[in-house]
Amino acid sequence: MADQSRIRNAAFRAKVTTADEAATHIRPGELVGMSGFTGSGYPKAVPEALAAQIGAAHARGDEFRIGLLTGASTGPQLDGALAKVNGVSFRGPFNTDAEMRNRINSDETAYFDTHLGALAPQVAQGYFGHMNTAVIEATAITEDGTIVPSSSVGNSKTWIEQADKVIIEVNSWQPAELEGVHDIWYGNATGAPPRDSIPLNSPGGRIGRTGLAVDPAKVVSVVLSHDADRNAPFAHPDATAKSIAGYLLDFFSHEVKVGRLPPSLLPLQSGVGNVTNAVLSGLNEGPFENLTGFSEVIQDGMLAMLENGRMKVASATAFSLSPEAAEDINNRMSFFRDKLILRQQDLSNNPDVIRRLGIIAMNGMIEADIYGNVNSTRVMGSRMMNGIGGSGDFARNAYLSIFLSPSTAKGGKISAIVPMAAHVDHIMQDTQIFVTEQGIADLRGLSPVKRAEAIIRNCSHPDYRAGLEDYLARAKKESYGKHTPHLLPEALSWHQRYIETGNMMPK
Repeated sequence: MADQSRIRNAAFRAKVTTADEAATHIRPGELVGMSGFTGSGYPKAVPEALAAQIGAAHARGDEFRIGLLTGASTGPQLDGALAKVNGVSFRGPFNTDAEMRNRINSDETAYFDTHLGALAPQVAQGYFGHMNTAVIEATAITEDGTIVPSSSVGNSKTWIEQADKVIIEVNSWQPAELEGVHDIWYGNATGAPPRDSIPLNSPGGRIGRTGLAVDPAKVVSVVLSHDADRNAPFAHPDATAKSIAGYLLDFFSHEVKVGRLPPSLLPLQSGVGNVTNAVLSGLNEGPFENLTGFSEVIQDGMLAMLENGRMKVASATAFSLSPEAAEDINNRMSFFRDKLILRQQDLSNNPDVIRRLGIIAMNGMIEADIYGNVNSTRVMGSRMMNGIGGSGDFARNAYLSIFLSPSTAKGGKISAIVPMAAHVDHIMQDTQIFVTEQGIADLRGLSPVKRAEAIIRNCSHPDYRAGLEDYLARAKKESYGKHTPHLLPEALSWHQRYIETGNMMPK
């Protein structure tokens, strides 16, 4: 049940309203910033109430849509509810909700896909106009009026600073022991240059406050809720995921042996997904000790390593957990709290910090071309999947930039390695290591043609390998240029074949 004891400040207790009353503060056409990142720490009650009010307005024939910015993806009570009533005119920077994805791909909702670490500075600089309202989920409000964030920090600090009105949703489902886990830095990381140097030199360093400051005059409503985060289940690693993890662990062992990595590796970043979570599970059983995490999200695999002492500390901006892991951490937060740090995402994804700490970045992809250009976002080049997320923040600035994927999708009808990527999110200069269940391609120091040969030989599926080899051989003879040879009339023919026949493989 909703718990008013989480509100320890009398002035804020006096502002408690229903979600329906709170939602009336959000008006048509407003730009609204909401908390939330990868299904964690997003408001639930207020967005659902807002969606009901938008639906009623549309039924009357009134126009009512908002611009919506978050940290990353949220859940069905936010993105799903607002998408169902076509209540969002503009969305950024990341989305995984199927209802919202359909609105985006039908061009009913304009979508701004950007690096997650860059959004807060862009909002602070006014790229999207003025932010009217912020809706922030909290674990508690302290005696002095500080907001204790819940299971994510995301962009909440910037939204509170930029918005005219603030609605706080205090969620008693979130464990009270989250208080003290957060580290929120109030230097100038997002405002006008010159910006302050972020004084963080280790994943476990603490440089800020444990809560969010807010001007009480901005707070128009406090809402009580008791709703669970959207926690998606992780599939148990299958043979493909285990093969990918095995190749990568062997690579790490080799890098330690030749002296390019220390025995404890370097701070690990892992994108969301079953394959990257399988790699973390593999690390939990591998030979490496005293690991650290510096990532966007803390997944099941990192929790397991923290549990058994394999990992010392994990720093991120949010949790991204299975329902089982979320229940476990909620019940045992007192055990995990000194091993976890949640920061704002313009710090967790800050390029300077990523480069300084020497992060090992591991991210998934939709496809890569033979030269190592990566498409993370658009199926067949045009249909938005989720967004670039933070993979670009890490890939360009990491000590090691690694991309992981099964070699095929859709039962073998799609090859993850193609002659030319139909869309490029990560250019070849930002990608170093590719791993599929077929093998690993270390591209460091290789010219484009040598990169192509290594990717085709080591990472492509055997069913598609001969076709890729034939394409490269003919391109080397017939291409306009020989440095990065392509056959332009057929470079995207695999994608066109899939669109026309449902299979990249020729009949």
